[in-house]
Amino acid sequence: MSLLVVGLILFLGIHSVSIVAPAWRGAQIERRGERVWKGMYALASLAGLVLLIYGYGLARQTPVVLYTPPPALRHVALLLMLPVFPLLFAAYLPGRIQRTVKHPMLLAVALWATAHLLGNGTLADVLLFGAFLVWAAADWISVQRRAVPHSVPGAPPGALNDIMALAGGLVVYAGFLFGAHRWLTGVSLLA
Repeated sequence: MSLLVVGLILFLGIHSVSIVAPAWRGAQIERRGERVWKGMYALASLAGLVLLIYGYGLARQTPVVLYTPPPALRHVALLLMLPVFPLLFAAYLPGRIQRTVKHPMLLAVALWATAHLLGNGTLADVLLFGAFLVWAAADWISVQRRAVPHSVPGAPPGALNDIMALAGGLVVYAGFLFGAHRWLTGVSLLA
């Protein structure tokens, strides 16, 4: 469990710098240069991601059950996951979805975390998905307060971007539904 916690602290910590210390972030970019900052950010993110994935895998081997969700909540979780991948695509494909939602990636993370909290009740699940849900909410509040929003690199705005986000997202969702989730996590979504 400790590796999961360290991974979460490292991964969500580096992703929270613009929330808790935007001036420090700006000073680091100014001092070190944008490329060096992005390199350090990427390495810290990767290290945190590896630790949290490995730690979560270890924690799942000896689960501590906090609650047992009723089977109906698993169906609700599958429905909540339906917009997640289209929203992730929309974060990088500016169009009507992005304009309407404003922060599609944060909404995708919040829906993903909520769906997994509804369908899973172990301590590791609550730590992992609860931490991501709290982070998404904190970042959403932070983004609302920023004078100058950070730009997300992506495709140029266009009318076809929404179609690509929906189509690509639904294809990825179907892939997870029909095998990718089982391949990655050992858990079949349709069993």
